[in-house]
Amino acid sequence: MSNTENTQATAVSGNRNFIGLVIIGICLVLAGLIVAGAYKYKFKTRQTIRVTGSAEKDFTSDLIAWNGSYNRTDFDLKTAYTLLKQDETNVRNYLTRKGIQPKQMIFSSVKIDKIFRSNYNEETKSTTTTFGGYNLTQNVKVESGDIAKVEALSREITELIETGIELNSPEPLYFYTKLADLKLDLLAKAAEDARKRAETIAKNTGGALGNVVKANMGIFQITGQNSNEDYSYGGTFNTSSKNKTASITVNLECVVQ
Repeated sequence: MSNTENTQATAVSGNRNFIGLVIIGICLVLAGLIVAGAYKYKFKTRQTIRVTGSAEKDFTSDLIAWNGSYNRTDFDLKTAYTLLKQDETNVRNYLTRKGIQPKQMIFSSVKIDKIFRSNYNEETKSTTTTFGGYNLTQNVKVESGDIAKVEALSREITELIETGIELNSPEPLYFYTKLADLKLDLLAKAAEDARKRAETIAKNTGGALGNVVKANMGIFQITGQNSNEDYSYGGTFNTSSKNKTASITVNLECVVQ
């Protein structure tokens, strides 16, 4: 090969090496830019908004429960039991006359307690215990969707006391059978309220609302209408009022773009 040919081959080889080095350099720069961008994206501060939305609804109970109890005491267990079963029959008949269906009555088993009395002797400075008889108790419960009827029953039940039955009758309790559907409806409305609050904050601070990062259901409360019940951290569940108010909160955390 001539000197001219050798010189040309050397020049071509040098150009190739130079182009290769340039390409490698460009690749290294691009790789560095990609890594730097990824690092910056990974560690940049993400701005978020945390808001709480709420919703509430008034409703009327559709189920009432009345509970009563009666007892008999005697030194003879069999006599006390016989008297208690007579009371059960009288209570059952009374409820039937008031329009309560048999399937709406629930009679518990009989609870038997022994009564003991302590006697302190001043002279001997000692205490003795004597048997005071047997106390038998039975509970009766009425559940019905006819609230007006059971409310009247709870007020008139004292008629049984006049017949000699030792009846204890507290105020009735009120419930709502569609509570699960009500809760879902309120949950959706509270989440919508929270989203609107977040959008308002983002808009007024020069940003735009992005995706939701976290969403949690807050406290679910049921309180009596026109009552002075306090909201509690764990949630209040009112059973003493026929007319109630249900409320719920939802906590949202959203990205600000």
